[in-house]
Amino acid sequence: MARKSTYNILMYSHDTYGLGHIRRTLAIASHLRTPNVNILIITGSPIVGRFSFPPQIDFVRVPGMIKMTNEEYLPLSIKINTRHALKIRQTIITSTAKAFQPRLFIVDKAPLGLKREIVPTLQWFNRCHGHTRTVLGLRDIMDDAASTKRDWQEKGVYDVLDKYYSEIWVYGNQDFYDPIREYDIPEEISEKMIFTGYIPRAVPKTGEVKEVRREQRLERDQKLVVVTTGGGGDGYDHMDAYLRMLEKWGESPPFRTVMVTGPFMPKKKRMEIFNRARRLKVRTYRFYRRMERLIGAADVVVCMGGYNTVCEILSQGKPSLIIPREQPRREQLIRAQILYEHNLADFIPWYQVDPDLLRNKLLAMIEKPETYHQAISNFRFTGLEVMSQRLAEFRGEVPGEKKVLHL
Repeated sequence: MARKSTYNILMYSHDTYGLGHIRRTLAIASHLRTPNVNILIITGSPIVGRFSFPPQIDFVRVPGMIKMTNEEYLPLSIKINTRHALKIRQTIITSTAKAFQPRLFIVDKAPLGLKREIVPTLQWFNRCHGHTRTVLGLRDIMDDAASTKRDWQEKGVYDVLDKYYSEIWVYGNQDFYDPIREYDIPEEISEKMIFTGYIPRAVPKTGEVKEVRREQRLERDQKLVVVTTGGGGDGYDHMDAYLRMLEKWGESPPFRTVMVTGPFMPKKKRMEIFNRARRLKVRTYRFYRRMERLIGAADVVVCMGGYNTVCEILSQGKPSLIIPREQPRREQLIRAQILYEHNLADFIPWYQVDPDLLRNKLLAMIEKPETYHQAISNFRFTGLEVMSQRLAEFRGEVPGEKKVLHL
């Protein structure tokens, strides 16, 4: 039984296919933890055990699911039908909540959980554990407005937001993208919304960055391009486009490249990328455990524009060239356009990708990064600061404040 002075936080990260959700959840947990705060993370990430968990933070692993389409999921490892797997997940989630009895429940991105699996837990908090605050954390952009509104209406999301959530934290800037307007969010729900700003990520020490550059055998002034696809499940085309650029170059480019495919790229496609990269003398990794150090060593990062990756890149003041996916959601494309408008990144829409354009944009960023450096240096990361303020208010440590923050 926890001491009365301890404050339990339960976090839910459904993690069907990728790294962004668990990395964002860990970043938040690591910041909110204190000696008298316990944080338990419920996750379906198959690689959660590869991350380091500091004291006061632990995790409960539910059976992993793999996303086949926007609405179809299959068990990742165990050989049972989808309904059975989801029932196991739901039972674990509900039982964990009842046993842990958190004072705060933070849900990452999915208001209902995977296939409504957290709705019974939200209902239990509402009915039997009324002092628990329930918070939904949304990334800055979910999808294009029409798709999001249709999806939320069909699934009854607006009703759940109204009935079961105490607050909604939007991990973005309202003047960049306003989901209240875009998603037609009613006033009774918008009053619960707090725009925290973007979530900063760990910045490695200078010595750690130098160590990575030595590991990569880079000369003192040699430029480095890091290419990443996050989890990599849908990253093959991204990697293929970059390699086609290098294959067409015809000579050694004026920079080195390191590629991280991500742990979820299918093995056959990953091995093809590795073999092509080897012929081009490009170093490749399936998974890089301290990705922030590799990004810290880079001069330019080529990425797909997922929320987590963008936060990691901007936290370190690095220019990035984004090649966003546009299926099954358009959120990466919308984010890339917004960052481009604010001089925080450059991007290439997928239909325009070709080796020559990719080469020209990459060389321009390497040769003249100053415009991006200036804009990034003026960019404010307030996400963790605002969340700490909210937690302090929940615990009665500061006076109540106006709930809707405009950043």
